[in-house]
Amino acid sequence: MHIAPLSPDDPSELGGYELLGRIGQGGMGQVYLGESPGGEPAAVKVIKPSIVDSETRLRFAQEVEILKTIWGARIAALLDADPEADPPWLATEYVEGLDLSRHVASHGPLDALLTASLGATLAEALATVHKQGLLHRDLKPANVLLGPNGPKVIDFGLAVFAESSVSLTAANTVVGTPSCMPPEQANGEKPLTPAVDVYALGAVLLFASTGHAPYRADNIHLLFHQVVDASIAPDLSGAPEELVPLLTAMLAHRPQDRPALDDVIRRCRALIEARGLKVAQARRRLTNFTAAPAHVLDDLLAVDRPATPGSTARARAGAADVPPGQGESEPEMLAPEAAQQEPGGFRPDRQEPEPPHTPPMPPAPVPRPTDPRLLFARIDTPTPPPAGTTTDEAAVKPDRSRPSARPAPRGGTGTGGGSSAPRRSLRHSAQARITAQRLREAYAANSPF
Repeated sequence: MHIAPLSPDDPSELGGYELLGRIGQGGMGQVYLGESPGGEPAAVKVIKPSIVDSETRLRFAQEVEILKTIWGARIAALLDADPEADPPWLATEYVEGLDLSRHVASHGPLDALLTASLGATLAEALATVHKQGLLHRDLKPANVLLGPNGPKVIDFGLAVFAESSVSLTAANTVVGTPSCMPPEQANGEKPLTPAVDVYALGAVLLFASTGHAPYRADNIHLLFHQVVDASIAPDLSGAPEELVPLLTAMLAHRPQDRPALDDVIRRCRALIEARGLKVAQARRRLTNFTAAPAHVLDDLLAVDRPATPGSTARARAGAADVPPGQGESEPEMLAPEAAQQEPGGFRPDRQEPEPPHTPPMPPAPVPRPTDPRLLFARIDTPTPPPAGTTTDEAAVKPDRSRPSARPAPRGGTGTGGGSSAPRRSLRHSAQARITAQRLREAYAANSPF
């Protein structure tokens, strides 16, 4: 996720949250990356002072009340809020990763298996929302964040109670995202039903698998015309063949012709199981493929993480999919900000990511040491110690004078430009597990008991 530095006009603190950078912005306000006094990251949404009025505050307060009622593993949780503050703000769980729109733009569409896994996950999330008597009403690729623990749904600013016909919008005013909006919502019909979110989910899955929306037009008026005209079928070109029947049903013009979310989950499961996988395995593949490898928060806070030898293949594809001993010398993935500027990128049907413009040299093979201290030297000192330095000194005092072999991303993140790419934590890598095992073996071999 790209984090822009704060501008001179931005506040440095809101509601006890220290603001670290800009995540994004829209017509209503700005979203910042914040940190609580206890170190909890948060996405802090602030209404623009120029548009704060009684109606805006009322809508914002409604969003806060709705977020208080929503729960679920796939929903970004509300942390705190103050709709009466000046300016009004709310803080939600921060999900470190790209949204679906940016991920597809950077890495291309998902294949049928990963799209089905995404569909089952999001359908289950929406079913949880519907059980709480709510509709999202604005599900779109930008509102699906691909975090390290799987996809999460955000932005319930347009959510309403399912049976309510009350609206804060002016008469004859339609709010939402036209490219993912069902015909009945575009026509201003009330009350809306859960079928609106089924249609929007179909549009999201179509975009995930093709990179385009159901309808495309040069201006919003023509787009609305295409959406509400029952004679114009949605554009499913490029969609995987096995997904076409499901997408056709979800994007049906009439709400009653669309499947229920339970049926969407069942059909996604059937597609996954036809590939010989369980749903949990497909979800892990989806998360491994879409999760961002960078630790943006640590880069912003200038936390120096220990460098990890390349273990991207096992970390990205999953330990169960890459046999031990393979992938340890592969180059690291670029940070998401740099990946957005690179064509191609990691694909689920490849064993390794496309290398950056200047790939690092693979590490030279190192014989297995018998001195346990040299096990740490393999990680901290990839090059031989300088002349005049003993092996024991090198084992406990690594040489940090050489720059990292990992290429820096173009256009770093954080509060300053040109920062180096964030590094993986050693304790999460496959190399760390191998090192720990060798350490135990070395101690066992040399132990007198």
